[in-house]
Amino acid sequence: MTKIIAASVLGVVTVFGAAGAVPAQATAPQVEQDCRTYSGVKVCGEVQLTEKQKQCVQQAVQKGMSERRAEVECSR
Repeated sequence: MTKIIAASVLGVVTVFGAAGAVPAQATAPQVEQDCRTYSGVKVCGEVQLTEKQKQCVQQAVQKGMSERRAEVECSR
């Protein structure tokens, strides 16, 4: 009976060892993005704005809003 138990334990160790190695190999490095959220709107990266939206940003910044927030607010 001792030989059977030893073989079973070895089998379990091998399975857990293999399972533990798979996620580590599959994990990709996390890349941080430039994201911001205002008024429930989340934007990541560079905001592509139309001419009208750019004018909106300029007006909002002149009134004291940060440019980053204005880009998000005006992009809706």
